Amino acid sequence: MICLLLVTGLVSGFINTLAGGGSMLTLPALMMLGMPADVANATNRVGVLMQSVTGAKGFSDQDKLDKSTILPVLVPTVVGALAGSLLASFLPVWVLKPVLLGSMITMALVMVIRPQAVIPVAGTEPYKLVDRPVAGLGLFLAGVYGGFVQAGVGFILIAALAGGLRYDLIRTNALKTVCTAAFSGVALVVFAMRGQVWWIPGLILAVGSIAGAMASVRFAINVSQNTLKWLLFVMVIATCAGAVFL
Repeated sequence: MICLLLVTGLVSGFINTLAGGGSMLTLPALMMLGMPADVANATNRVGVLMQSVTGAKGFSDQDKLDKSTILPVLVPTVVGALAGSLLASFLPVWVLKPVLLGSMITMALVMVIRPQAVIPVAGTEPYKLVDRPVAGLGLFLAGVYGGFVQAGVGFILIAALAGGLRYDLIRTNALKTVCTAAFSGVALVVFAMRGQVWWIPGLILAVGSIAGAMASVRFAINVSQNTLKWLLFVMVIATCAGAVFL
């Protein structure tokens, strides 16, 4: 089971840093250890937090992280995460499943019909959050969903950061890792206080997740924006399919 957690963490860390949906793999792996769904949801945050911190540092080291935007972006995200994680401690995971499926199906359709609405063209100047309040709402909702259940939240963040604030996919993923680290930390504290985290499996998962995030940053820096766009599209479709059975 250690190998299963390490490999699952590795794959999850890679795809979460580039797109999202890695928790569709890690949640079933944790539940195979006999964890109830709420404990698996809580324990999963250990790996997500560590892969996000690793990814954020990697993007920052490559000068791809817009540090001036971090605080404005984090405020609505963290507020939403606190609300979502409190809800997750008392409500079943399936409550927000339609929200995830609806948002991802919408994103997939928009990427096919009008891709520039989600993925800005090269050279587009990003907006400040104060100029795009709808993006702030998107970040708050991403925080609520991310605090509630991790699986697929990366796609909601991408919609807000790339679609709303018009960041390219590399800088979107850099900011996404910061947001994910923030609300994962908030959620982990809430879940730990309620005794819902199994630390040993969570830390084993985190080791693989860190390695996956490191490899993902190197990959993102060295491939084209078009490659990232199609990888995102594939992961949206795959996660839509996975969410039906999770």
